[in-house]
Amino acid sequence: MNKLHHIVIVGGGAGGLGLATQLGHKLGKRKQAKITLIDAHLTHIWKPLLHEVAAGTLNSFEDELNYFAHSVKHHFDFQLGRMVDINREQKKVLLAPLISEQGEEVAPARAINYDTLVVAIGSTANDFGTQGARDNCIFLDSRPQADRFQQQFLNMYLQAHALPADSTIPPELNVAIIGAGATGVELAAELHHASHEFARYGLDDIQPQNVKITLIEAADQVLPVLPPQVSAEAEAQLKAKGINVLTKTKVLSIQAHYVECEGGQRIPADLKVWSAGIKAPDFLQNIAGLETNRINQLVVKPSLQTTRDNNIFAFGDCASCTLPNMERPVPPRAQTAHQQATYLVKALAAHIHNKTLPVYKYSDFGSLVSLSHGSSVGNLVGNIHVQGKIARLMYVTLYRMHQYALHGWFRTLLLWAKDQLNKNASPTLKLH
Repeated sequence: MNKLHHIVIVGGGAGGLGLATQLGHKLGKRKQAKITLIDAHLTHIWKPLLHEVAAGTLNSFEDELNYFAHSVKHHFDFQLGRMVDINREQKKVLLAPLISEQGEEVAPARAINYDTLVVAIGSTANDFGTQGARDNCIFLDSRPQADRFQQQFLNMYLQAHALPADSTIPPELNVAIIGAGATGVELAAELHHASHEFARYGLDDIQPQNVKITLIEAADQVLPVLPPQVSAEAEAQLKAKGINVLTKTKVLSIQAHYVECEGGQRIPADLKVWSAGIKAPDFLQNIAGLETNRINQLVVKPSLQTTRDNNIFAFGDCASCTLPNMERPVPPRAQTAHQQATYLVKALAAHIHNKTLPVYKYSDFGSLVSLSHGSSVGNLVGNIHVQGKIARLMYVTLYRMHQYALHGWFRTLLLWAKDQLNKNASPTLKLH
């Protein structure tokens, strides 16, 4: 009996998990290949939701997906582990030891054999070496980081609630967000919404007007990659919420209680979030002799094969792909990873049978940015600008489309119904 071709996917983000799910049905179920997904966490949550997790307006435990349970239903294997290296000669993915929260070794370092490897480990925030950023900022690269911010945010309210009743100084909460891309803008709006929800649930010692949110951006506008009209609308809505928006402002250092900017400006900050720029994880830099760029992304050909090894593919935020008709690489967006995953389902089926790979084409369908409940802004294909409730509906639909890609229509409808029931039966804010 011939051994099945082994496709190993590293990274269970939206792209990697979607690819494993589709390949499981196309190849795994039909015994045409063995599919294995590797991720450093047991559960998945859609990364664009992390700003809601951080603000506490979304309970990450209710929206998470368990990799083991999902893999059984969709005909692929799951391995818990964190990739640290690749042995191209022996075709092995090297994983770090599994360490428990108590510091105990659950499993030793190990290796997973592959015939074809797909790297989809996403990106991390790029602090550009800014002094104090790593020590004093929270980054929203993962669910644990978002949970950590939510806990610190909640603790500020609990501390204020425990102050003596005769205190004459109204508590303030200063939040600084460095980077006004989609994550920074969405987080600022969501925190503003959360401040009003805290007051509604009796944690009103910090009044919403005393929550000072400052959004700091070095570029000329918020949402720098989007059209000026969309940026202007987003900034106007942020300012209408009382959020302090600073553009053309370069951050020099992050201190324990303030952010220092050019010109001697110091912005008070009890909580600090870094959301400016991205890079691929540092360990990817020149891994296994593969070509990488200055932000650690694996350089890939239009087929998404790495330039020095046709048996290793990479896609999503950790890959740099410049198509023949483009001057710059395709942008690191969720829609890019989704399109590339769809392409790879066909390309990998061709690859394992030594057939010519199809041509990958990128389509820009625009961008949508959430400004919390009831409002969003964005631009669609054809440079059509949308805002308000219509944009919000379209934004929410993106998440349902992600769920559909993983579960199909029936289960997605069940999840939607569950969310509606929870909305009526549970608090609108995570208070623990």
